[in-house]
Amino acid sequence: MNLTPHFTLKEMTVSQTAIRMGIDNTPNTRQITNLTRLCENILEPLRIMVGKPINVSSGFRNPTVNSLVGGSSSSQHMKGEAADFTIEGLTVQELFDLIRTSTLPYDQLIQEFDSWVHVSFGPRNRRQALIFTKDAKNKTVSRVA
Repeated sequence: MNLTPHFTLKEMTVSQTAIRMGIDNTPNTRQITNLTRLCENILEPLRIMVGKPINVSSGFRNPTVNSLVGGSSSSQHMKGEAADFTIEGLTVQELFDLIRTSTLPYDQLIQEFDSWVHVSFGPRNRRQALIFTKDAKNKTVSRVA
């Protein structure tokens, strides 16, 4: 099922953790609507802007999958409002800066550990940009970008 011309429900819900653990990661109707809105308002326009495929590593995660991957208990992934991704040919910092300075109506934009970008789209769309790193004790530290 296509959510937009370049994004499918399957790619927005696939989870290696869910597959490995035999967990059904199928979203409900409301979560599919949220995934569609995320793709329509953020991912599809970004795909057109850069002219390159977006490699989604994590989209929708049900609460069990979210917990297993160490996600926040309030993660927008569980609502179908968030995705983690990279784009080949762009560094994580370049991708983060591109989105941060664009007019895309994101809620949260997070550069996570210089490994991927997290973006969410929801009812608020605060355009909050953060950077997550690890400190010397391997604890996650966040700062405003």
